[in-house]
Amino acid sequence: MLTTRYVTGAPNWIEVGTSDGDGATSFYGGLFGWRFRPAGPEAGGYGFFELDGRTVAGARRTAPEQGPPSWTVYFQTHDAAATAEASERARGGVLVRPADAPGQGTAAILTDRTGARFGLLQPGRLGGLGVAGDSGALCWVELYTADVAAAAAYYHAVLGLETSAVRFPGAGTYTCVNPAGEGEESMFGGVVPLAGDPVESEPHWLPYFAVDDTDAAVARAGRLGGSVRMPAADIEGVGRLARLADPYGAPFAVLRPSPREL
Repeated sequence: MLTTRYVTGAPNWIEVGTSDGDGATSFYGGLFGWRFRPAGPEAGGYGFFELDGRTVAGARRTAPEQGPPSWTVYFQTHDAAATAEASERARGGVLVRPADAPGQGTAAILTDRTGARFGLLQPGRLGGLGVAGDSGALCWVELYTADVAAAAAYYHAVLGLETSAVRFPGAGTYTCVNPAGEGEESMFGGVVPLAGDPVESEPHWLPYFAVDDTDAAVARAGRLGGSVRMPAADIEGVGRLARLADPYGAPFAVLRPSPREL
């Protein structure tokens, strides 16, 4: 499960791009208790969601030509420029070249070889999320892809990520991901084939947020204008999860982890 002990290849930031900043603030505030803090007049509307004073996500206003509202998962790198070059060598793409946010770090937006978008964050003053794994915070990420083997090879070449097969009762074999050399106890996500999935249709990274009560979170999301993409279900050895979307279409998932967490 995710922690704030960020190492190369681990998710260290997440942000939602939305068509309605005020609406997203109202939705996620009502769902998770987040509060929005603007980054300042020079940040172009960018800001931070906080939970009990700790940063849980970033948020930016996006225009229609930038694509539909969505969440972007960022991974830690010590050299964003070199990692972007590694992506191109591995037949991925670079949508936004590495650029410095003064004092915050260096960020970039890439695509893997199957088209899934993700970000890089080379930490500066902004070291990463202030909380992970707690209720209301990011706890897991999943890559949905048309080619699990190709995706695993790409992320190993670009970020050094390692994969392992884990078998969950009643759920078959699941491909887990962890940073290089950190061992399976540092697993932070999984790779899932698109084929046969009842909900996902395009390659993408899906963030999971921890909740104390999945069913209550689903009901609350509905009252706030969100939608249910996959109803709440129990996965033995994992927990109770559901896939949702905010009122503007950005997909995410919620998870009440089992006592024995991933």
